[in-house]
Amino acid sequence: MMTRKPTLPTEAELRILRAIWEHGPGTVREVHEHLEGDPVGYTTVLKLLQVMHEKGLVTRRAAGPHTRAHVYAAALDRDVAERGLLEELAGQAFDGSVGRLVVQALSSTEVTREEIERIRQLLDGMEGRGS
Repeated sequence: MMTRKPTLPTEAELRILRAIWEHGPGTVREVHEHLEGDPVGYTTVLKLLQVMHEKGLVTRRAAGPHTRAHVYAAALDRDVAERGLLEELAGQAFDGSVGRLVVQALSSTEVTREEIERIRQLLDGMEGRGS
């Protein structure tokens, strides 16, 4: 049986997922409030969350027994989403070469000392595995 590749979020859906990943599950109102500086309206957030629920990107449960509100939670792990988006970008823009993507990314942006250390640790681990 084939495993289904998770649906990747659109840019707008990714902004909503980031808010949920950073602040935890919430109602439409709470998610909307966490989209600080994002000019999207409440009804747009509601519709996006409904679509995201249909796509399996978020889960939904009743907020309480006497309310019509729902609490939305991420159904997609942040690492899984980022990995999928990275694979898609590598495939589209770099002929599938993650190495070329990484070289381009590192040469075109500032990288913190902490990020450099994390990259070193990752590379050392890859060398230790014979990759």
